[in-house]
Amino acid sequence: MQLPAIQRTRLLYEYPAYWAECFGRAPMLPTSRAEMDELGWDSCDIIIVTGDAYVDHPSFGMAICGRLLEAHGFRVGIIAQPTWQSSEPYKALGKPNLFFGITAGNMDSMINRYTADRKIRNDDAYSPNDVGGKRPDRASVVYSQRCREAFQDVPIVLGGIEASLRRIAHYDYWQDEVRRSILADSHADLLVYGNGERAIVDIAHRLAAENPIESLTDLRGTAYFVNELPENWTVIDSSKVDKPGRIEHPTNPYEYVNANSDADSSCSTKADENSNTAVMEFVAPALRRQLNADVRATTVLRLPSYEMVKNDPVLYAHASRVLHLETNPGNARALVQNQGGRKLWMNPPPVPLSTEEMDYVFDQPFARVPHPSYNGARIPAYEMIRFSVNIMRGCFGGCTFCSITEHEGRKIQNRSEDSIIREIETMRDTVPGFTGVVSDLGGPTANMYRLACKSKEIESNCRLPSCVYPTICKNLNTDHDPLIKLYKRARELPGVKKVLIASGLRYDLAVESPEYVEELVTHHVGGYLKIAPEHTENAALDKMMKPGIGAYDEFKRLFEKFSKKAGKEQYLIPYFIAAHPGTRDEDMMNLALWLKRNDFRADQVQNFYPSPMATATAMYYTGKNPLKRIRSKDSEEVFVAKSAEQRRLHKAFLRYHDPNNWPMLRDALKAMGRGDLIGNGEHQLIPKYQPRTDGSYQSARRKNSTSAGKRPTKTLLTQHTGLPPRKHK
Repeated sequence: MQLPAIQRTRLLYEYPAYWAECFGRAPMLPTSRAEMDELGWDSCDIIIVTGDAYVDHPSFGMAICGRLLEAHGFRVGIIAQPTWQSSEPYKALGKPNLFFGITAGNMDSMINRYTADRKIRNDDAYSPNDVGGKRPDRASVVYSQRCREAFQDVPIVLGGIEASLRRIAHYDYWQDEVRRSILADSHADLLVYGNGERAIVDIAHRLAAENPIESLTDLRGTAYFVNELPENWTVIDSSKVDKPGRIEHPTNPYEYVNANSDADSSCSTKADENSNTAVMEFVAPALRRQLNADVRATTVLRLPSYEMVKNDPVLYAHASRVLHLETNPGNARALVQNQGGRKLWMNPPPVPLSTEEMDYVFDQPFARVPHPSYNGARIPAYEMIRFSVNIMRGCFGGCTFCSITEHEGRKIQNRSEDSIIREIETMRDTVPGFTGVVSDLGGPTANMYRLACKSKEIESNCRLPSCVYPTICKNLNTDHDPLIKLYKRARELPGVKKVLIASGLRYDLAVESPEYVEELVTHHVGGYLKIAPEHTENAALDKMMKPGIGAYDEFKRLFEKFSKKAGKEQYLIPYFIAAHPGTRDEDMMNLALWLKRNDFRADQVQNFYPSPMATATAMYYTGKNPLKRIRSKDSEEVFVAKSAEQRRLHKAFLRYHDPNNWPMLRDALKAMGRGDLIGNGEHQLIPKYQPRTDGSYQSARRKNSTSAGKRPTKTLLTQHTGLPPRKHK
């Protein structure tokens, strides 16, 4: 068996259009045969099955992929939130000519359906009227199986965040065990992970050219099963490349380096003993880099098998570490993992989209409204982003609990300023209900727009999991001037009264540019600004890869300074996570004391949610720290609050002000030897006695709204999982 080397990048707009472009563009992608008839279609080329309601907006994955494929001339239909008790709903649009595209939606279906305490949610922000239960558990698996029943010979391609986070053997919080790749359970033909535009367009064109789905083995950002390893590839066991100790900073690409040295496993050109690759003792930088690229293009790392990681937490932590080290598109290698006799092959991550390609994607003619079949039903996720504009993708923060990096990557993909302004103008002129307020200009983060490594060569060789932890990398450009310019241009548009920033702010980056903080605070805060320090204690922050609380203090100083200068009364609303791996009871107690000193009261809090494939989830499952070397005997142990009782306690510390939590906190503080914190003193955490009421608690915000002349207590909403946002109630 021989596999071709990974395909070279092709720009999204370089493909010749498919013949069906003669049908033109649809006002909304069809969801029924009647709509297909109106468009003059006898069939769909591609049918996308999604767990979300169909909203034709660029914040929804099915709309992005559907409109992009339509731009290439393909006829795309949508089957949104079908019932799953039979295959009939999957036949509604007929048999697709090319393939089914399956996605669970904008969230992992299990996280969408269950709370961090494994309780069923009654709501679903991505469904009409916020009704829960519109999609099955493990929706990608179920939808794929039903499509296979409906049309056995039609290729099936998985995509979306659920597929991305479950592409290899992964810990499943709801079953409390390691599951196989979602590709194995779904019986799909191909899995697309990460930003899938390049792969999905290429898949469509190749299948249209009558290439069998089995031949599509060279696409970046895809995974599939093989029966045997290829003869023309060098196979290296992952234990040989997982360098013990901390991850080193990237080497200077202009230095001469001994190619036979194992000192830098990320750049070594030393070949496997079975390889015929010639290795030069010393190579010039340019030649060395080319040799590196050529070797990596036909090198695959063999991860421990599914059976091994399922039964050995150390090997699971090792596999997680290696996976995250192989996420830089500039130097990542293919990965392979044995799963029940078959071998799961994962090609390197997709190459990030250029600014021109990002503009091409977002400039498609989105209707920006839900499908009319919903008859005006309220879809909370749409209401949240209805008047917002996505300006970038990706995040180089590397927070261990967050799913953004695993899905969108660490490289920031930017839209042009002109494209963003065009979308604001389109929204202003066409979207019903626009009142002149842009609710957000952002993305995964608010202020990483046009931030990147100063050196493309260092960037392509870097294996650090974060550009901002433990400190901001000296090679990172932190210039916020392009973002300031964008904000000013947007708020000066005719018909735009206010431009708010609602995306998560990296305050450690913001303090590098006081000019940005002034622009933000003066013009783009609607009274409250939510940011996410996540914790105050270094023991927890180190396991999150988040900056110390000192960075928050510095941002708070600037925030208050510029708010006062602007003559505005504005407040910071910090988010925190309870029960994150590495967090002990004492850490939560100290966080609660910090909250009390700063007069904060959390109305809603959430425990750490172990999402599939996150580094923090590997810590939760294994009790090991994949940020450092993984060995059977001397790996760093991580404390994990796993029991329901201890997780409740950690949440209770965040809500120290709620009388319902006082009995639990009293017992805990006494057990910790901190009975001195029980009492009515200013520096004590909770009272000694319960109130003489029924124990019900009225929030500070409601209580203080009726207390004339009193300084309002700062009330915050804390519900942060690193996943797409849910509404707050």
